[in-house]
Amino acid sequence: QVQLVESGGGLVQAGGSLRLSCAASGRTFSSHAMGWFRQAPGKEREFVAAISGGLIFIVYADSVKGRFTISRDNAKNTAYLQMNSLKPEDTAVYYCASARDYYTATSLVSYDYWGQGTQVTVSS
Repeated sequence: QVQLVESGGGLVQAGGSLRLSCAASGRTFSSHAMGWFRQAPGKEREFVAAISGGLIFIVYADSVKGRFTISRDNAKNTAYLQMNSLKPEDTAVYYCASARDYYTATSLVSYDYWGQGTQVTVSS
């Protein structure tokens, strides 16, 4: 049984930073890309960032490029999302997800396991 558990969300002022973590268990962590998605109220879930199993390939949504950094520690079975220069429009529930295979992907259907989500609220 694959499990993903996010942590690190919270309330922060605009311009501040947060670091999300995603602890994974249940399958070989390094064999699967990891992604972060977010969903704001009344909107569809959208891609934020992804990193391949071997850390070589990384991709970001244009809206977060230069502000967010995705990383992973395969020895700890954990993925991270460092979020800097946060804006009110970054407010959403953030989900980590494990991809079906090794390479990065931006579409939801490429991911077969999801965490429960963690709320990030950025005040203006």
